[in-house]
Amino acid sequence: MRPSITPEVIAKDTWQRHCRPMLKDPNSAGDLLRDWRQRRRLSQLALAVDADISQRHLSFVESGRSLPSRDMVLRLTEHLDVPLRERNAILMAAGFAPIYRDRPLDSPDLAGARAVIQRILDGHDPHPALAVDRHWTMLAANRAVGLLMAGVAGHLVAGPVNVLRVSLHPEGLASRVVNFRDWRSHIFKRLSHEIDVSADPQLSALLDELKSYPVPYEARTMRHAASTGHADIAVPLILTSEAGPLSFLSTTTVFGTATDVTLSEVTIEAFFPADAETSRAMADMAATPAPERPSP
Repeated sequence: MRPSITPEVIAKDTWQRHCRPMLKDPNSAGDLLRDWRQRRRLSQLALAVDADISQRHLSFVESGRSLPSRDMVLRLTEHLDVPLRERNAILMAAGFAPIYRDRPLDSPDLAGARAVIQRILDGHDPHPALAVDRHWTMLAANRAVGLLMAGVAGHLVAGPVNVLRVSLHPEGLASRVVNFRDWRSHIFKRLSHEIDVSADPQLSALLDELKSYPVPYEARTMRHAASTGHADIAVPLILTSEAGPLSFLSTTTVFGTATDVTLSEVTIEAFFPADAETSRAMADMAATPAPERPSP
């Protein structure tokens, strides 16, 4: 027997179709998943095919008409390459407990990880290497970093040290960066990419701050990479020093299989000499009495 269609039933159906969506939490799991899909520039169909689910099901999840299971959240966030910190947030928005541990790097549980990081940095001597978090705050560094940061204003190295701020600040390394405009452009592009990938508002604020710094009077665009054969590899960092120009190429290392939020956000920046002169100069500098290792 079919239920009768009464005015009350019609009113309830109208509310569910038109009013209920407007009351949906804007930070619901469906909204967060949709935002990350759009950030990755994927259509619903493309993500559905990748995740081996129906487009209709994905549409229902994003609109809030269907609540995702825990496994569904994990599957979609994996295919969307969502950072672990944000995966936890989506799990909680869907009503599940976070599964990725989030501990400060100085936690006793991460003593082994800290030792490995420092071993990597010290093994890169006599060339500079440092570890940073996702906001470019220095976590650890080797001796060579202290050599290169000599002369940086005290307020830039007091407390947490943001290495991008030190790099471009007029009282930091800016006046010593020979190819300042090229290096500045390289940092802006890299930071913009990280903002696009992570949607981190603190990185957006950092980029705005860096863009507000004045360009040193003596700064000039120097296509040094072309003259040294590195144009197709990377933008070098070229610094003045008492030993002459020091030219470095940087590489980035991450813990790609980390299942801990903190470790997944640690990046090791290692600088290699781009020419024989820099290699010799760094070896000579390493023979001098050791300065204090820069404090993170």
